[in-house]
Parts: sequence; C-alpha cells; structure tokens
Amino acid sequence: MPARLVDVLLERKILVCVGSGGVGKTTTAASLALAAARRGKRTLVLTIDPARRLANSLGLEALGHQVQEVSRELVRANAPSQTGELHAMMLDQKAAFDEVVARHAKDPAAVQRILANPVYAQISGSLAGAQEYAAMAKLHDFDRAGTWDLIIVDTPPTSHALDFLDAPRKLSEAIDSPAIEWFRKLQGEGGSRWSVVGKSGTFILKRLAKFVGSKFIDDLGVFFTEFNDILGGFRKRAEETFSLLREARVGFVLVASPEPMAINEAMAFHQRLVEASMPFVGFVVNKVHPSHPIATPTPAAIEAALAADPSVLALGLSGTTRTMAAHALLAAHSELEILASADQQAIARLRATDERAMIVQVPLLRDDVHDVTRLVGLERYLLA
Repeated sequence: MPARLVDVLLERKILVCVGSGGVGKTTTAASLALAAARRGKRTLVLTIDPARRLANSLGLEALGHQVQEVSRELVRANAPSQTGELHAMMLDQKAAFDEVVARHAKDPAAVQRILANPVYAQISGSLAGAQEYAAMAKLHDFDRAGTWDLIIVDTPPTSHALDFLDAPRKLSEAIDSPAIEWFRKLQGEGGSRWSVVGKSGTFILKRLAKFVGSKFIDDLGVFFTEFNDILGGFRKRAEETFSLLREARVGFVLVASPEPMAINEAMAFHQRLVEASMPFVGFVVNKVHPSHPIATPTPAAIEAALAADPSVLALGLSGTTRTMAAHALLAAHSELEILASADQQAIARLRATDERAMIVQVPLLRDDVHDVTRLVGLERYLLA
C-alpha cells in the first residue's frame, strides 16, 4: 500500500472518493485532481454529487454534463510541472442514462421509442440504482477512451455511495421483478391484451385503468418490453465496470471527519470495500483539531507573555484586564486540547480498523476552501 497520497496520484489511473455528507469529500476530490494536474497529469474530476461547490472551487461558473477544462493559467501557476491539465464534469443523471439506453438498444428506432415513452421519462431519473449505474457507465467510457492519465470520482454521500457498488444488482432486480414480468405480458401478440394475464390479472388491470387510464398501462407494458431487450447490455457493462473497480490501478479514498457518526460510516464503508475486494488506498480525515501543548500552562506564565508582547502593550491594558485575558485564553486552550484529544481517539478507531491503511489528517481550517489558491494550499496536508 502506498505510503503517501502523492504516490497514489502518480501511480493510479482512477481514484474514487467516498464518504458521508459534510466531511469535505468534494473539496478533497477537487484538491487531489488539481494536485495531479499540477504534477503533469491530464486529469478529470467527475462528480455525481448534486452540490455545486466543485465548480466554484475550480473557477468555473457552473458544471454540467459536458467536460470543461479549468483555466491552464490557474492550474499551472507555480506548479511543479507546466504540462498538466484539469478537466471537470458533473453527471446529469437523465442524460447519462439516455446515453446508456442509446448504446445498448437494438436499433435507433428502439432508442427513440424508449426515450419517448412517458413511463421512461418518469422513472429514468428515479429508478433504483439509475444514477449510480449511469455514473459507473460514464466512468467505464472515460477509462476505455484512454484520454485521461487520472480520473477522480466524487461520489454522493455514503448512504448513496453504497449504491455505487449495488447499482447493477438493484437495476436488474427492478427490471426483472415478477411484477414487471406480469406487465410485459400485456404485449402478447393477437387478441386482447387484457386476456393474456388471466382473470385475476384482468380484474386488477381494469381497476387500475380506472385510475391511471388504459393508455398508461399499455405504455408501461411497452416500456418494460423494450427495456428488457437492452438489459443484457446493461448487465454486461455493469460486470465490466465492477471488474474495473477491482483492478490495482484503481484506488478508493475514504473521506471522513472526526465526528463519531462520520467515523462509524467510514468504518462501515471500509468493511464493504474489503468484502467486495476493492483496492482501498486509505483515509483522509478532515477538520481535525490540532494539538498545541503549552510547556507551562499557568495563568501567570500567560500573563507574563502578554505583558511582554508589544502589540498587547500598545493596547494599554491594565494588569487586571491582562489577568482576566490570561485566564480566558488558558480556558479556551484547554477546551481546544480536549477537542484535539477526542479527534485523535476517533482517528485511532480508524487505525484499529485497518492498521496498514494510510491516514492523512487535514486540520480544521479557519477559512473555507472556495478557490484554486486554497485548493493548492491543501496540498501541504494531503500530500505530505
């Protein structure tokens, strides 16, 4: 297992950043992608997180389904290499799913029938596993194209990122369920479509038709019949992508914070990755309270330091005020040390989960990371 994240950036071809919401996963993905580009890599960062912060951090007005290049001037400013490039894209779920349908349908006419079907229009954006499957398919396409030296994927929060691994199975189950097979029978040739499903089925369908209309029932049958024809291609692509994610040139980076819930989710996801034989790189723990021990933490020592500080003297504070300030500073420092200790205990839980895993700590920063300059500044922590 690599000792540093910089080695990962130089060695791997695909990095998948996973983690719960609010832990800085998108910022981490953007910073790693920028760091790789600054070291000469032609890099793509692909997000399926609906958050829009990634575009702003990279100096782009907005991100969409088309790949955009980040300003080379921004990327290469004071960079170790002047040959790298950074591109970014935010997955449009429906557009990506339409592309998958177009790729696997048996002919152009079938594509148009599926895309025009009102049932498809309703469920293509909400079908179980559709977004995650579309993201996997897009990743597979980008990898096969060979355009990029490194692809970094920023996934949704953990509760959805688990679907990133389960998407092929969920999608197949949704299309292959007994209920869907029953609707396919509506497309039987000859005679009444109501008769081919039996007496009980006919009764149920007629009752349903009173509420949704027989046209909707017919559209449902047509959709699932057409969709069934391309399901084989879906499964094949899913198997190929699942195999891709197990290759040694891929790495999963688990992003967390020291918060107990985030640590618990990171540990649970780590277990899933191990069970699925996915190549785990290590943990990035953001928002860590740093520890700054004081050699002689007494009010008198702090007050003496204040009294000797020219900037404090310039304020003309009285001795009483300096004493009160010393006690307040000592109390605040004590609280911060307690938080720092708690964070290290939380990180120790991650270390116990996988003693060989790399653990990168990024301190709690005073300012929000919202531009390229601050993303570059994260390198000192992420790549150290």
